[in-house]
Amino acid sequence: MAKQYLLGLDIGSSSVKASLVNVEDGSCAATAFYPEKEAPIIAHKAGWAEQEPEMWWTNMKLSLKKIMSDAGAKAEDVKAVGISYQMHGLVCVDKNLEVLRPSIIWCDSRAVPYGEKAFNDLGKDYCLGSLLNSPGNFTAAKLAWVKENEPQLFEKIYKFMLPGDYIAMKLTGNVNTTISGLSEGMLWDFNGKKPAYELMKYYGFDKEMLPEIVPTFSVQGEISAAAAAELGLKEGTPVSYRAGDQPNNALSLNVFNPGEIASTAGTSGVVYGVLGDVNYDKRSRVNTFAHVNYTEELNRLGVLLCINGTGILNAWIRRNVAPEGISYSDMNDLTANIPVGSEGVTVIPFGNGAERVLENKETGCSINGINFNKHGKAHIMRAAQEGIVFSFCYGMEIMQQMGMDIKKIHTGKANMFLSELFRNTLAGVSGATIELYETDGSVGAAKGAGMGCGIYKDNNEAFATLNKLAVIEPDMKLRNQYLDAYAQWKEQLNKIIR
Repeated sequence: MAKQYLLGLDIGSSSVKASLVNVEDGSCAATAFYPEKEAPIIAHKAGWAEQEPEMWWTNMKLSLKKIMSDAGAKAEDVKAVGISYQMHGLVCVDKNLEVLRPSIIWCDSRAVPYGEKAFNDLGKDYCLGSLLNSPGNFTAAKLAWVKENEPQLFEKIYKFMLPGDYIAMKLTGNVNTTISGLSEGMLWDFNGKKPAYELMKYYGFDKEMLPEIVPTFSVQGEISAAAAAELGLKEGTPVSYRAGDQPNNALSLNVFNPGEIASTAGTSGVVYGVLGDVNYDKRSRVNTFAHVNYTEELNRLGVLLCINGTGILNAWIRRNVAPEGISYSDMNDLTANIPVGSEGVTVIPFGNGAERVLENKETGCSINGINFNKHGKAHIMRAAQEGIVFSFCYGMEIMQQMGMDIKKIHTGKANMFLSELFRNTLAGVSGATIELYETDGSVGAAKGAGMGCGIYKDNNEAFATLNKLAVIEPDMKLRNQYLDAYAQWKEQLNKIIR
């Protein structure tokens, strides 16, 4: 009997990754990503960031071709398709479903004034009470920029969508989106349980520009004849799941219920927790979106904390502080004899732009407390990792104030979580147990597709084979030392942000 697979696509700004997951045992049969070097980002002006949607499609085709070949899979072996994608982007198409301009992607900041003006004009009560966030720099504000600065092009827009919606459109010919997707663009009213028509009216957007709304887990469309011929897939194969990269990362780690937490720590770091009640941070230091299992009947919200200065700080320390040529593992070995708290050295890690958790202040990175007579490179290396952890905990305190009980953190064994020092410090300060898993976004999207088309009855069945690699419990003997070091770090941070 031929093997059956689920196809997961992860549309990132650096690359597009595709994976085939074996339906029977949940294993990843093949995975590939393109391009092998980072995909280009168009920046005509400072603060701008655009990509051609057709480039995502091309890289997706290359990734798909390789995994089908590597797995020896045939078109009829693929039973469903799921999509994960870079959040907050804007794709505009005309009535022929042709792209009108490059996508304004997540890290483009040109729309900030449009979001701020809407927040001031519509008021804090509406924006935070209904949208759960300031309109900020999200998709709706990006479209407002297009309306004002490219009015002739704006007049041609038939539908606007997110990057994942575009890939789904190319696969199926259908233009649709999800409630979770609308929420990440500031286009879902959590009070009214409907699209944010008041914000759309304020910006002058016609309701007809919104794509049709489909459930996150559902047959959202089927592979068209044209896409089947182009991709080597079977016509009629269901596309049955899509979600933004952070909600999808949480799904990939089987994080669905209130109090459950997913975390990543690459160049930037994310803590994403699920909340069971509609709530928000009054100072918008964290963002709240509809989680993958949110429905109009069930409140499941994803609270997103993002720290820009994460792995990028550790990389900077390696280049500029650590002995030349050593590995990250070697750096960790050098810190082995340095006690918790780095003997008074603290590093404030916010050197990668303005931080939302600090209400968009740009403090820069600083190293404090150095004593020339006792501190060396190893102290700075340890203090850098501690500083990153402390920034996570600083944001997690905001999440706790919103009603989230953080007892367990799910994460993949990658990037900063490869470091035993980093893991132990996070467990020690937060008091939470850390569970390390072997998974990624494209594998998660594949399993989401299995849920959406009914192959799996629920998330517990879909993720029953999720491979747990390690469990890190907080070291209660060192608990007070961790908390003292964190208190000292916060005291230093408060001096800077006052």
